[in-house]
Amino acid sequence: MKDYAEPLARLIDELKRLPGIGQKSAQRIAFHLERASPEEAERLARAILDAKEKIKLCSLCNNLTEQDPCEYCTDARRDQEVVCVVETPYNLISVEKTREFHGLYHVLHGALSPLQGIGPEQLKLKNLIERLKGGKIRELIVATNPNVEGEATAIYLSKLIKPLGIKVTRIAMGIPVGSELEFADEVTMLKAIEGRREI
Repeated sequence: MKDYAEPLARLIDELKRLPGIGQKSAQRIAFHLERASPEEAERLARAILDAKEKIKLCSLCNNLTEQDPCEYCTDARRDQEVVCVVETPYNLISVEKTREFHGLYHVLHGALSPLQGIGPEQLKLKNLIERLKGGKIRELIVATNPNVEGEATAIYLSKLIKPLGIKVTRIAMGIPVGSELEFADEVTMLKAIEGRREI
């Protein structure tokens, strides 16, 4: 005898595929959705579909956006000579929450990890190099995670970009080593940005 009806079991299996959702969390969410009104379930389904249909990558910085270029790239008040490189769009949000960084961004969508088959070709580097060769950027802040992959990516970027005559700095280690930027509070992230160093 099955534990759950097939549609509910399928919903639980799909929820388990989400990051940070295990069996018990998937079951709780599935049962919550089952108890929800059809309108609530439809709103959730529509929100997921809208995000998939309407969100794209900014052609300049690779951030998730509804408009291209994104609001950061088109904001004339931002410092056009400084670019902060992050691994993921939610890392960008962590930096932005400090309200102290006023430059532009570049999202790599990953970090170097040879064991996982992620090399420079898998990272969004092509449009970064094009931006840097434009001659307007004076500093590149590398704000990758302070773990093995993030450090490898920072070193790789430094070796790739320094020959272009651009100052390359690394965020300070106010972020605990082995942690992820998404878990940093605003003060820690601010201190990391303020204490960045050239690499």
